[in-house]
Amino acid sequence: MTKIGILFPGQGSQEKGMGRDAAESDSAALDLWKLAEKESGLPLREIYWDGEATDMADTRALQPALTVVNLSLWLAVKDKLSPAATAGHSLGEFASLGAAGILSMEDCIKAVTLRGRLMAESGGAGHGMAAVVKLQQDKVEKIVDAAGKTSGKELRIANYNTPAQFVISGEQEALDAAEALVKEAKGRAIRLAVSGAFHSPLIQEAADEFGAFLKTLTWNAPAFPVHHNATALPQPDPEQILITMQNQMTSSVLWIQTMQAMWVTGIREFIEVGPKGVLFKMLKANLGSMEEKWSGRNIGNLEQAGEL
Repeated sequence: MTKIGILFPGQGSQEKGMGRDAAESDSAALDLWKLAEKESGLPLREIYWDGEATDMADTRALQPALTVVNLSLWLAVKDKLSPAATAGHSLGEFASLGAAGILSMEDCIKAVTLRGRLMAESGGAGHGMAAVVKLQQDKVEKIVDAAGKTSGKELRIANYNTPAQFVISGEQEALDAAEALVKEAKGRAIRLAVSGAFHSPLIQEAADEFGAFLKTLTWNAPAFPVHHNATALPQPDPEQILITMQNQMTSSVLWIQTMQAMWVTGIREFIEVGPKGVLFKMLKANLGSMEEKWSGRNIGNLEQAGEL
């Protein structure tokens, strides 16, 4: 029997109308939207079903809304699947926690709502992020190290997305230096429209407040393994999972390493549960060199869920 891995997407996977079909056909999904709207104080259904792209990109709204959609789609497919493990990309890791029963779905929504607000408020002047493409990991690591040293400013790789797609995070002077080195190396740097230097020590204050909140929640043993962004590995102990998640906001997203770790456990079918299919598109870049056959698909709406 083929081992299945479930993947949940994070920011950047939002799209207009997401989750509407599930909410209109399942009262449990609708209840998640209502809870997220209550917690955030925002008209999330209005924003994501009828709003504009700029409003949908606001992390205060995006984090609870996308988590609702991920969890709603999980509710639609969970009885059809027996996952060997799960993983979520950055924000998506919280949907993994909900799917595996580590946190209740209600606590997941409360957590990501606070996370979205804290991250939106954590942006310091001159802090930012940039995507780096067309360069291999060792080259990007050398560029980040050199740019940080020459500028004297904080810079790190925030996301290891694929072997030729990374995101760097830090202070403006270091980002400027890195972008010049990327261009010199024939790569491409794309500045991201974000409010801060996420997945870096520059948002430690927000991470501390978020970590204190996480300690108030009930943490359970996972129903199936969750591969964590900060380590790429699963952790069976709820107390250790809490510690890992307290560090998640300032830790790098080890997505390449996570896909490889899931592969090593024998997973050969990857199903992304969430809109847009961003992680599904990354699969070939991360697993394309593997000799053994594997498959992947995206479940982004109820129609696709019904095809399982």
